[in-house]
Amino acid sequence: MNNAPLAEAVPEIAQVPEIEVRRQGALVEFALNRPKVLNAFSDGMRRVLAQQLPEIARNADIYVVALTSTSDRAFCAGGDVTAVLAQARRDIKSAKAFFAAEYALDWLLECFSKPVVSLVDGLCMGSGVGLTTYNTHRVAAENYKFAMPETAIGLFPDVGVAHVLARLPWPLGLYLGLTGRAIDRADAYWLELVTHCVPADRFEGILAALSDAQPVDPLLDGLHETPASGPMQRQASMIGDLFSAGSLDDIIAQLQRATGAHKAFADATLTELAKKSPTSLRITDQHIRLSRGRELRETLQHDYRIACRCLEAPDFAEGVRAALIDKDGAPQWHPAALADVTPEQIARYFAPLEEGDLQLPTRIEMQAARV
Repeated sequence: MNNAPLAEAVPEIAQVPEIEVRRQGALVEFALNRPKVLNAFSDGMRRVLAQQLPEIARNADIYVVALTSTSDRAFCAGGDVTAVLAQARRDIKSAKAFFAAEYALDWLLECFSKPVVSLVDGLCMGSGVGLTTYNTHRVAAENYKFAMPETAIGLFPDVGVAHVLARLPWPLGLYLGLTGRAIDRADAYWLELVTHCVPADRFEGILAALSDAQPVDPLLDGLHETPASGPMQRQASMIGDLFSAGSLDDIIAQLQRATGAHKAFADATLTELAKKSPTSLRITDQHIRLSRGRELRETLQHDYRIACRCLEAPDFAEGVRAALIDKDGAPQWHPAALADVTPEQIARYFAPLEEGDLQLPTRIEMQAARV
């Protein structure tokens, strides 16, 4: 055994920060910096934001925050779910704490008192949507893609996004949540998921202008390029016809009965839905419908209940195994069919937690704390 101190035995390797924090004049830029894993959102990344945002809110010299990415493929492709599940196998309480802390960060972004500009080119999914959707300005470049694909991995649209999806023209948000469909920036702009469409080669100029404290709205308005209508906008009427039913079972029945111009779309949608976790589909359907009558804070609290139950149930681990670990694309869901998922099983996901629910300050309390 070599008894030499580690520092002497192994040359010190500089650790690459998961988020690069850059201060330029009146701007603080947070650049997500895990490009090899498409900026999968980690607890270390969350800690940087959660610690620094309240300090920035109280710093009179800082006017604006920007969220960017060092990857040319993704802003953030979602949460680091493989790490969360690995942690859950060691200590499920700490895995639950990851979800609680992430949802608290989403609430912090919603209540934050200064302009926050997201500059997004590439994938923006899952946790990445949580990092952008509550910001005052959401800028999409040419390669922007939005999706909440959680039903494919035994999870559900979390990070408060059920609140957002529930407020899109009904039932388009329900359709996006159930199917996990990816949409481009044209459809995202039409749905007001993004506020501006600007070419990626203008991002550096935006950051430079923000560092000089140039007012955000006229800056971005002057660069915005309104896109032509996107695929989903052209399909909106058909989606409305097929997804407007009052329950998931009735939606499936409408898809199965589709004829004429709707049939090809309905058949393709049924094929996609058949790949999703039946339990996740039922959770998502109920969660989005109930979120129509809930504020964001309450939606995040229900997210935590559901996420904790997903950690305890088999489909989340199985979905991640099939999609991200073994990559065989063949998850074995339990139960395997929608008909076998009972109302009582779903009710448990929404029930108060025995160990206590997520506690979030009210918006007034957040504002009083000057975050």
